Amino acid sequence: MNMNPECIFCKIIKGEIPSHKVYEDTDVFAFLDITPINPGHTLIIPKSHTENIYTISESDFEKVTKIVKKIAIGIRKGLESDGVNVRMNNEKAAGQDIFHAHIHVIPRYKNDGYEPWHGKKGVSPQDLRKAAGKIIDSI
Repeated sequence: MNMNPECIFCKIIKGEIPSHKVYEDTDVFAFLDITPINPGHTLIIPKSHTENIYTISESDFEKVTKIVKKIAIGIRKGLESDGVNVRMNNEKAAGQDIFHAHIHVIPRYKNDGYEPWHGKKGVSPQDLRKAAGKIIDSI
């Protein structure tokens, strides 16, 4: 298993930094965010160090997303949330501040005041077609 001795999440996995563990298996670790949007805000990470969605192996990503679903169901049932947000920030421009791949599962409640984003209005159909074409050509 690849670990980065400088990475705070790798240190959490190894028990060098305390955490509120929610789940652990041989490949995945999940723990509560210490600056949560709402109590129960959970981070799910691969145990093998990788920076983001671009570098995580397909196998590790599948294992992590399987646990994301399990945690989301646990949050909804256990915390009686009205819903959850599932979010992954990739690179600094997208808000990533810890460069170990991780997915947030955030409990949501009616009128909790958290607004994850606002969509841009007025994007033309031509701009949408152009963006779709560039994505298709790059896959």
